[in-house]
This record gives sequence, C-alpha cells and structure tokens, in this order.
Amino acid sequence: MKTIRVNLGERSYDILVEKGILNDIGPLLSKFRLSKECLIITNGTVDTFYGDQVTESLKDAGFKYSKILVKDGEEAKSLSVVEDIYHHAVKFGLSRNSAIIALGGGVIGDLAGFAAATYMRGIPFVQVPTTLLAQVDSSVGGKVAVNFLGYKNLIGSFYQPLLVIIDPETLKTLPLREFRAGAAEVIKYGIIWDKEFFVFLDDNVKKILDFDWEAIEHIITRSCEIKAEVVSADERESSLRMILNFGHTFGHVIETLGGLKLYKHGEAVSIGMCMEALLAERIGLLHKNEAERILDLISAFELPSSPDFSLEPEMVIKVIDKDKKNREGKITFVLPEYIGKVKMVQFERRELLRLIRENFV
Repeated sequence: MKTIRVNLGERSYDILVEKGILNDIGPLLSKFRLSKECLIITNGTVDTFYGDQVTESLKDAGFKYSKILVKDGEEAKSLSVVEDIYHHAVKFGLSRNSAIIALGGGVIGDLAGFAAATYMRGIPFVQVPTTLLAQVDSSVGGKVAVNFLGYKNLIGSFYQPLLVIIDPETLKTLPLREFRAGAAEVIKYGIIWDKEFFVFLDDNVKKILDFDWEAIEHIITRSCEIKAEVVSADERESSLRMILNFGHTFGHVIETLGGLKLYKHGEAVSIGMCMEALLAERIGLLHKNEAERILDLISAFELPSSPDFSLEPEMVIKVIDKDKKNREGKITFVLPEYIGKVKMVQFERRELLRLIRENFV
C-alpha cells in the first residue's frame, strides 16, 4: 500500500493507494472514533459496480449504513440536492461523529464534501474516488462546492476529508473518455511542478492508455504527492496553491459556456491549458517550443485543444469576472514560464479582451 500524507496540523490525513482496498474500507474506518452510522453518497453507475463491495465491508466491520443515489453529472452539484441530503441525514439519525462517504467521481466528492462541511457545522467525510480525475485531483485538498446560477463551484468551502481511499482497480470500469479527461489533470502536474513527470508522461502515453498497472500506479501516486505537497504548504489558496488552477480559468469558461454538459471537467481543463499556454507564448512568457510540447502531449492523449463552439470575447470576460483568483479588479491567470514552472500573471480587463479577440476568436 502506498501512503501519502497531507500535512495540515490537526487536519492532516492520509491518502491510501492500493488495488483492492475497497474491500478494506470497513476496517480502515474502524480505526477512527466514529459513530456506527454512516451515509454513502454515490450515483447509480458507481453503485452498480462497487456499492455491494463497499457496503459488505462496512457491514462486516459493524457499521450501519444508508445510501443516497444522485444523478450523474454536474446537475447533481446543486443546493436542492444538498437539501435532500440534509433531509436524509436527519431521518437516518446521522450524528456529529458519523461519517459521510463519497463514493464516485469529482461531482460526488464535491457534493458529499459540501454536505459534510455544513451538516451540524461539519461532520467527518471520507473520499473514495472512482475516476482518474477524482483520484489525482479533486479528492485531495478539501475543496468542496456546488454550482449556482450556472456558475461552477460558486458556493463552497475548504473542508478536509478524514481519509482518502484510492483503489486503482475502479479504473477498469471507467469509460475511456472519462479516463482521458482525468489524464488532463495528470498532465497539469507535469507542467506546473515536475518536468521529469512531464517527460515520463510523454514517454509512456501508450502504456497509460493501455492501462499498464505500473504506469497507472505511478501517475496516481506522483500526482497525489505533488498535490499533497502544494496543499500542505497553502491549504486555503492564498498563494502557492493557486498554481493548481493552471488551465482552469479558461477551462471554467468552456464548461460554463457549454452549459456544464458539453465537456467533461478534464476536457475543459485540457482546452484551458492549451489556451493558457498559447496566451503565455503570445505575451512572451513561454517559448514556442515549450508551448508546442504541451499541446503535443495533450494531443497524444486525444484530448481536445479548442472548443467546438465560437467564443464571444465579452461572454468570456463575463464568466472570468466570477473567477476566485481575481485580485484588485484585475484578472489573474496561472501561466507557464517553462515546463515545470508557472507564475501568476494579472491582466486588465481591456488588455485581456484584446488578447482574446486577437488569438481565440
């Protein structure tokens, strides 16, 4: 078993990575001082594959569980669904020491984490991510949120899990499109932090897409190590942690303008990384060869590099205005200087509008 520690003082926790670890979820949770009632939040697809495996382990360890199935997709990340969870939790008798278990992808983790953060002013929750994107990114770091008024993650909090349990075998049932979408976040880590990791990805595209277990375990573990290091240094995104948003400024625009349905989150981040690499090149921050390497690796994973719809500069700016990285009336981007290093760059709205018109319309 690989164990990665997120060091946050009294909020520290472990990320456990091992094939077949879903069978041990009951004994793992028994090590904590938890009430025997726990609430599983998942969706129908994940429940079909892994629901019985998880509930059997919990039952054998003496836990009493209840389960909520929510719809697939971003529409589940809403205040109305959170309210349904509250009703269910009260009826089931969930207490301050009961755990909410997020069994699924990034949407499930965000939703369950937000419910846990706000129910009774905060109860324990456990991340059990079943998609590559959730395993390498959204399950780690404590960002929990729901969408509001069509905007992504507008209402949320920082709330760390009690434990993250990653079973790479869940990727066997993941559609290839979802797997590739998760690979976008993996590529991001190479660009923002670790050039050697970027080279590994470039050299092992086929192995990764062919589900070579040694390669898969390495990309999960290394991605979690990088995220844990960044989050441990800056839990609430006041400085360093902002680098994790590379690709997300334009990425969230693409998601929002696509109605939160057209693209998977990782696909939108893929497009965002390409656009932001090109933006960095246009302003003289990133060498053309480095930009091409980024775009080539994204292409090798058969991820999109541009949206399928036309961008209206004014609408792009309207969405970006809601970005949480913005400071002092300026729009903030995370842009690469070279592979393995990024920096924060601020733009006046008029300047950014001009760059969008000249390069992305």
